[in-house]
Amino acid sequence: MEYVKLGRTGLDVSRLCLGCMTYGTPDRGTHPWSLPEEQSRPFIRKAVEDGINFFDTANVYSAGSSEEIVGRALKEFARRDEIVLATKVMNRMHEGPNGAGLSRKAIMQEIDNSLRRLGTDYVDLYQIHRFDYNTPIEETLEALHDVVKAGKARYIGASSMHAWQFATMLATQKANGWAKFVTMQNYVNLLYREEEREMLPLCAAEGIGVIPWSPMARGRLTRPWDTSTGRSETDEFGKTLYVDTAEADRKVVDAVAEVANERGVPMARVALAWVLSKPVVSAPIIGASKPHHLDDAEAALALKLSDDEIARLEDPYIPHRVAGFK
Repeated sequence: MEYVKLGRTGLDVSRLCLGCMTYGTPDRGTHPWSLPEEQSRPFIRKAVEDGINFFDTANVYSAGSSEEIVGRALKEFARRDEIVLATKVMNRMHEGPNGAGLSRKAIMQEIDNSLRRLGTDYVDLYQIHRFDYNTPIEETLEALHDVVKAGKARYIGASSMHAWQFATMLATQKANGWAKFVTMQNYVNLLYREEEREMLPLCAAEGIGVIPWSPMARGRLTRPWDTSTGRSETDEFGKTLYVDTAEADRKVVDAVAEVANERGVPMARVALAWVLSKPVVSAPIIGASKPHHLDDAEAALALKLSDDEIARLEDPYIPHRVAGFK
């Protein structure tokens, strides 16, 4: 396994981060395709054994059960001081007032709930899951600063939003001497490259570590275009990401298949190797629901694409409408 510094911090993370949205109680929350605990544990254990030390989940995944499963597994399979554990806050956790968002009340409530479910005294990276249009950013950022100062999080990060919003937040943190975001978890893959226009250059300039979610487009870059899976058929959010650009997206997937065939490797390795080729990317967040998923992701670390191959993969792309957040 390769290790890198997370952005401009001194924190060492594996070049791959295991995304844990896949692991959760299927009848809790909105992910009926998630793997229950006994099916999840072998993947978490293999990740640890293979040298992955970076794990990402969220309070909302399977209504908190993802955090519970991940917390119990990591406590058994790894030493806490060797693990970089990340979770997120923002989305609705209960009905009624104050059940979602990034108010001071919500953040203070949800960090404690996440720590309880994870079975730990602190998380290494606490991230805002999306931008909250209903809460002043000063309230959110000061609360996050206090979470860090209380020792409940070592670092803080953000996720998908407009670049101007992220720039405003970073400037506000700097002006007030508050803990600074050190990561951006955004949507980056060969089927969605809009982040290359402003967000990725901003992150490079500010020393922000980029940890892309869905680097393989929720599996669409890992198989022929017309192939479907149980998850693709029930993933309602995923369906919204590709409705307007199917013709061009198919050409991108075909290009991935051609390069993979020439290299004699699975498509997933080529798609992930393209994300890894971006200098600003610290660690793509990968999912694993089948035994070969981790093997393919780890093998992608050794697959160095040529300039010609990268050009062939990128050439069919057309501009996409902003997706992955509001």
